Amino acid sequence: MNIKRAKEEIKNSIEAYLDKNEYGEYRIPSLRQRPLLLIGPPGIGKTQIMEQIAREMGIGLVSYTITHHTRQSAIGLPFIREKEFGGQKFSVTEYTMSEIIASVYEKMEQTGLAEGILFIDEINCVSETLAPAMLQFLQCKMFGNRKVPEGWVIVAAGNPPEYNKSVREFDVVTLDRIKKIDVEADFSVWKEYAYEAGIHSAIISYLELKKENFYKVETTVDGKLFATARGWEDLSQLIEVYEMLGKSADREVVYQYIQHWKIAKDFANYLELYNKYKKDYRVKEILEGRISDEAIDKIRRAGFDEKLSVISLLISALHDKFGKAYQKKAYAAGLFEELKRCSQLSLGEVIKSCEETMQQKKKAEQLTKEREHVMADILHQLEQYRLQLKADRIEGRQEAFEWLKDKFGQEQQDMRTAFKEAEEALEHGFDFMEKAFGDSQEMVIFITELNTDFYAVWFVDVNGCDRFYKYNKSLLFSERQQGIMQELDEIESMLV
Repeated sequence: MNIKRAKEEIKNSIEAYLDKNEYGEYRIPSLRQRPLLLIGPPGIGKTQIMEQIAREMGIGLVSYTITHHTRQSAIGLPFIREKEFGGQKFSVTEYTMSEIIASVYEKMEQTGLAEGILFIDEINCVSETLAPAMLQFLQCKMFGNRKVPEGWVIVAAGNPPEYNKSVREFDVVTLDRIKKIDVEADFSVWKEYAYEAGIHSAIISYLELKKENFYKVETTVDGKLFATARGWEDLSQLIEVYEMLGKSADREVVYQYIQHWKIAKDFANYLELYNKYKKDYRVKEILEGRISDEAIDKIRRAGFDEKLSVISLLISALHDKFGKAYQKKAYAAGLFEELKRCSQLSLGEVIKSCEETMQQKKKAEQLTKEREHVMADILHQLEQYRLQLKADRIEGRQEAFEWLKDKFGQEQQDMRTAFKEAEEALEHGFDFMEKAFGDSQEMVIFITELNTDFYAVWFVDVNGCDRFYKYNKSLLFSERQQGIMQELDEIESMLV
């Protein structure tokens, strides 16, 4: 299955494992809560979905890459304790608490979260001395003589043997005690994530053209050659910063992340062309409504790769507009909730409470970077309000509350402006697409990409767009028609 389906399956399992009856007991007792084992190629997001699941479910997460640990850190250090049995004293070997189990208890104390995920990565690549401990862990949910606390679900991950020479096969006894999930790389699923995560548009566009280069591992006389999802994401972040610094990523730089020389060279060449199209077509001007006849004529005569690249540039620019509107709405909504509290509390008390909430959520790792930035902006604005109130010598609570309500009107206006800019940009984007391509294959691609982009779907859902609905309806009808024709072909072949 793909990583999106695997994430859904893991969430469903954890929800079932943590469900309690009317007596406060887990409906599936700990003994029957099988550890989940994800097996899939490296770099497809196995670790990342654990963070997402913990955040979305509001539970804790303790994560370990087990290959970094020794037997001692996993099961604890031995020490001698004197005990009495049958009237005689004996020296008995016991063990200190495992570092991993201790980390679970520390997480519970730090965050106040009694339930969570204990995630062990690369579990099938451990050393000879640690292998028995890993089997005991999966079979008995113990490290040494210490159990994983109730309410903590075990999820482990590993790579298939073709990707790692250190892989150890699990025996049937172990496999019969776990819930095994096989995961494969899937570009279409990754692309949905890529839009939401802000992966560089040149990478998305290139991989749309060369899907076979999304994930590839080859063994040659020169060693392993590979391109992975992790590599593309890390390269994306570098390109973004390089562009801000006025630097360019050539094929040598790309190869440092995409360690497959042919693919690295191909993408570096594409990136040069992509940047050229950005200058040639002036996408910013298009989305401002300044659509030249020259640009229309040029795109009509262009090859398919160039057309797809320009569509990608349009989607990327629209993505930024939609993302800004999303941020402004989240900021305005959060600020409004904090200001409402000022009818009962002083602004200073609200600021203190907001800071404590933010720190608590950060400590519990329950904040995305996006949400953390929104909360930081809200805190900054509240502090600015506090300073202005002090400067204007407004001290009464009711008077201050009325003043704050008036100031919030400006924040609402800023949000409306961001929505208006995004709405106009989307309309101008459709203007360009209609003038250049009409109701064609390129328009289908444009609509399909908008449907894949999280922020675009959110914006249209909140704000609406008649032309999006019109073309989207046509696209869905076309897909249904293709599906029916395919089914008819299959039936016909069966009859023959």
